[in-house]
Amino acid sequence: MSSTVNYSSAASSKASTPRPKGPTIQVEFGGQKVDVPKGGYYDRYRMNPNLDEVARDPAVGPDIDFFWKIPKKLVDSRVGQVYAPNFYYRTRSVQLVFLAPLDRLKSKLPSPLEPITAFPGYGLVALTFYSYLVCDNDPYNEVSIAIIVRQPGKGSYSMTQLLSSIWNRTFYGYVLALPVDTEIARVRGVYGYQLPKWLANINLEMDDHNIKADITATDGTPDLTLDVPLPALKKIPSQSSIGTNNAINKIDGKWYQVEVQANPLLAAQCLFPRNVKLSQSDGPLSKLLNELGVSTILRMDVLKDAQMVLNMPTPLKVFDNVKS
Repeated sequence: MSSTVNYSSAASSKASTPRPKGPTIQVEFGGQKVDVPKGGYYDRYRMNPNLDEVARDPAVGPDIDFFWKIPKKLVDSRVGQVYAPNFYYRTRSVQLVFLAPLDRLKSKLPSPLEPITAFPGYGLVALTFYSYLVCDNDPYNEVSIAIIVRQPGKGSYSMTQLLSSIWNRTFYGYVLALPVDTEIARVRGVYGYQLPKWLANINLEMDDHNIKADITATDGTPDLTLDVPLPALKKIPSQSSIGTNNAINKIDGKWYQVEVQANPLLAAQCLFPRNVKLSQSDGPLSKLLNELGVSTILRMDVLKDAQMVLNMPTPLKVFDNVKS
């Protein structure tokens, strides 16, 4: 039997959130009315930006060729017609990949999903803090907890799949929790993608020496706190190391996958990272990590500067005839 963080009550609440700051304007998305920054990207472009104007935004950076090659289209979705894909022009993130017992992971996954095996008896869990500094639906922060799963429809050995994923920079995951800190991000995720999103206070800061991140409930109740030295970063030529994460979930009872492409520009990767201080409390993400039985941190991935593209869900046809 599967289970995720129970976000349904939070998803429908009108709890306060630290974003957006400054003047706002009310817009409608998927039948929901939400406040967004007045004069921000969503207010001006409604997800269909003028890339010539974006390129002149000093907060974006000089190179947006990655986005020019992916034209937006007006497409049908479960909340009506929307422009897709969603562009994230300037992002940063830190991800910790943990070992966790396979039996714990299987108890959280709906059939027919299976956790990928990293070592005998152990699979992988990814905890990621994101900060979207400039994007189509305005700045926000997000935290994800996901189980790395086997590629749907592939019968090869788990280790073969894992090595292939690493080599091809392509992974598949089942997201158990995805809190955000703006209402527009929550509404888009819940109503557009049926993802487990709720409102929380989230911070991610990177200076020249340290990475600090935290998430608390909107009432200030602590959850997770991360403190780790910033590893040596490497500049990466744009579009030379594009990675793809595929989030698999059910939408209206049918299986879909959502493809996210990342174009790293300034990054680091550490195996068995040292001096990682991850503090847990009684919050929902802390409880979820405990339920998953996470232990050794195998890898830390840091993106101090990256670009991302979030695509619309596409049907996962290999599961069409599978009973779950």
